[in-house]
Amino acid sequence: MKKVLLSLALVSISMAFAQKKEIQNAVKAVDGGNNTEALAQVSAAENTLQGKLYLLEPSVLEQYYYAKGLALLKSGKIAEGANVLAKISDLGKTKFYVGKDNEKNKVYFAGKEEADKLGTGLKLKEESFTPSLNANLGNIVNPMLSKISNEAQDAYNAKKYNEAAASFLKVNDLLRAVGQPDQTYEYYAAISYALANNKEEAIKVYQDLINSGYTGVKTTYSALNKKTNARENFDKNTFDLVKKSPDYADFKTETSKSVEEELYDTAASLMIDAEKYDLAIQTLEKAIAKFPNNTRFGDLKLSAYSRSGNSAKLEDTIKEALAKNPSDKMNWSNLGIIKSSNQTPENVKQAEEAFSKALALDANYIPALRGICFNLYLNADEDKKLIDSYNEARKAGKIDEANKIIAGRKVKFEKALPYLERLYAADPKDIDTVSTLANVYASLGKADKSKELKAVLKKLEASK
Repeated sequence: MKKVLLSLALVSISMAFAQKKEIQNAVKAVDGGNNTEALAQVSAAENTLQGKLYLLEPSVLEQYYYAKGLALLKSGKIAEGANVLAKISDLGKTKFYVGKDNEKNKVYFAGKEEADKLGTGLKLKEESFTPSLNANLGNIVNPMLSKISNEAQDAYNAKKYNEAAASFLKVNDLLRAVGQPDQTYEYYAAISYALANNKEEAIKVYQDLINSGYTGVKTTYSALNKKTNARENFDKNTFDLVKKSPDYADFKTETSKSVEEELYDTAASLMIDAEKYDLAIQTLEKAIAKFPNNTRFGDLKLSAYSRSGNSAKLEDTIKEALAKNPSDKMNWSNLGIIKSSNQTPENVKQAEEAFSKALALDANYIPALRGICFNLYLNADEDKKLIDSYNEARKAGKIDEANKIIAGRKVKFEKALPYLERLYAADPKDIDTVSTLANVYASLGKADKSKELKAVLKKLEASK
């Protein structure tokens, strides 16, 4: 039995040694520029580990991330490589829980969550780790950073926005790779894709920025160098030290404005333009919850519901907006138009009330004047129904019913007339308004006024 246990221990030790050797070979290969060999050695180690990275001591785990990430990066797989390399910086922020598993293998669980999940019942000791390969990584990645950031800026200046966006994203990835994450370049990529009218890619990047909590807020620390008379920027710790130096003056701490509302606005606008209405509405609901005083988000939500054809949701959204701002003439007018689309007696009453409130706020508000005329009282679909009903009643010999229908149609014309006249006064060159007003005058027996308007209409049509 002891021999069996001893042989198992030897197998475990030899496996651990093999993995360590493969990873060290991968490091040598990638440092020597042989990326294919590096990835082959990494793959061999991974086949043995079967995802159990906790079997690697932190220094070897760092080498594993270094070799794999750098080989991917040098092979042109920048985003994939950066994701791996970024884990090196995380190692320095992580507590390791070290011990032995039930098979006597040494284990190194990264973080409390992994330890609780995989190390239940084991005796574990908490340890810290300081990565040592960051400096070497910076020496390799920084020249790439400089080259690609210059390419991104040149492409942007040349208005090659798709090209600029792709390069800005590479810069973002490289910064993560060296443990200096800064989503400013991802923000630049989003703007560039939007300028290129590449809605799909722009939406993806804007969503990632929003979901990550990016705000764009940065604090800059600067001071005037008395010897050179030049302003210099510092990190917070250096700034605090420089304050004590007699060589500097005019110390400034400046905080940039948040771009978070802009992110939501642009993302939702792109989604609406791309006809991704459900996604736009979800995004805008988050925006409204976060920035309840930004009326622009409510307007965009109305636009999304309107363009999606969801009139019930559109009506609810308009009512929500009016509850917050009852002095919004546009939303009162929009509510009137929605209610005019299905002319039950109750809807007609509500439409009249909505248009009246809009016009009480602005007596010459053209959208409300047009709405009450053409959507409510002179609605083409409703008028056709009346004419069809009138003709059917006449054919059936129901003269009283036919006369009642015509009388009801006349009442609609009479209600529309004062608003049509105001609309004509506000925009006397609108052909639709002039033509409709001439016909209404004729229907109401105002022949002289109808004749006068028809003369005006003839001149307008001739001048087109």
